[in-house]
Amino acid sequence: MTATPNPRPDLDLSLFGDEHVRRYEETDGAEGYVWNGAPCAILTTTGRKSGAPRKSALIFGQDGDRYLLVASQGGAPTHPKWFLNLRDNPDVELQVKGDKFAGRARIATPDEKPRLWKTMTKHWPSYDDYQARTERDIPLVVIERV
Repeated sequence: MTATPNPRPDLDLSLFGDEHVRRYEETDGAEGYVWNGAPCAILTTTGRKSGAPRKSALIFGQDGDRYLLVASQGGAPTHPKWFLNLRDNPDVELQVKGDKFAGRARIATPDEKPRLWKTMTKHWPSYDDYQARTERDIPLVVIERV
C-alpha cells in the first residue's frame, strides 16, 4: 500500500489503514477508537468484485440508534472503495469498541443530510473542507442495526 501524503501535518497518522483496523480489533477499540480526537469504528463491507470481507477504520457519529459515516476520502474526486462496496451490497458489519453487529447501510436523503452533516462536522470539521475541494457530492451513510 502506498503512503498517502498527509494534507494536515497536525494529524497523527501513526495509526492508519490496515494497522488501525488490526489494533482496534485486537484491543476492542482500546487502541484506535479515538483517532486524532474523533471516534472511530470498524466497517466491514463485502467486496463488490471479490466478494471478500473488506475492513476500514472510519470516523463515525450517531443519530439516535443510527450510525453515521462520511464517504469523503479526503475530498478526492472519487468515492472510497468501502462506499462503492456498501452501495452495491448494503449489508455490513460495524464494530464500535467491543460491540460488533450487523447493519444495513443507506445513503442519507437530501432532506436529512444537512442536519446529519452538522453532526459529523462536530467530530471532524475538515469534512466541510473536503466537500469544498471536490465536485462530487460527498455521501453521508446511515447504518441501522438489523
